[in-house]
Amino acid sequence: VPGLAGDGTDWSWGAYSSAILVSAIGISLWPHLFMKAFTARSDDILRRTVVLFPTFQLFLIPVFLIGFAGVLFPTGPESPDFILPFMILETELPAVVVGLFCAGALSASMSTGDALMHAAASITVEDGIRPFKAMDDRTQRRAIQVLVVLVGIVAYYFAINESSSLVALLLTAYGIIAQLAPPVLATLYWRRATTAGVLAGLVAGGATSVFFLQNPELRPWELHEGILGLAVHVPVLLAVSLATPAQDPDHVGSFMAEARDPHQPRSTHA
Repeated sequence: VPGLAGDGTDWSWGAYSSAILVSAIGISLWPHLFMKAFTARSDDILRRTVVLFPTFQLFLIPVFLIGFAGVLFPTGPESPDFILPFMILETELPAVVVGLFCAGALSASMSTGDALMHAAASITVEDGIRPFKAMDDRTQRRAIQVLVVLVGIVAYYFAINESSSLVALLLTAYGIIAQLAPPVLATLYWRRATTAGVLAGLVAGGATSVFFLQNPELRPWELHEGILGLAVHVPVLLAVSLATPAQDPDHVGSFMAEARDPHQPRSTHA
């Protein structure tokens, strides 16, 4: 058996392997991380980021050590999510050390939380509202501010009412986030991809992921619902794209040319 789930139950090889795979796909497609690629000043910065990004995994080594220490600790908390603060409090460390730990944990959670809230709000306004309603900068800023508050309230509700572990919540989120991978790859590398194909794939993959999330007993080989969603997503994207009219070649060519030469003017075709 490869390991234990957050609730202490055994993981099968199918569940464990697919969880690793969906995590590897999803971690690169979180909107608050993916959006930062658009702020790069040059292609060299993007390439350097791609090369250095895997070094982030080195920061997981202390997490593993903390987990191993928690397994060997004489007693444990009710939830494995609280193993580190539990050990710190049980070992009766000085108050200054406990305070520094709490401040570090809070700052780390805030840096991720505020980025997620701002990303959700800005994407909703930019891609969900502005295409259908004209907005000046002031109105757009106000809408984002309101949505940040609403997203925070919704997140807080789930945080205090959800009994699942942090790992389970993260893996659940990856099931939907991973569905962004086929559209991104199709946009970058497949000229024949169409808007209808991308939307159909997103709907089919997302619906499949949600279905198996709600019905885990139906998952073949206990595979993660996100992987099952991708298994449906990709064929639907391909089939619908091939069955619908191709995009304007000049429109597609302008983006492909710009990818090769960012200084080349973009076509104005819609």
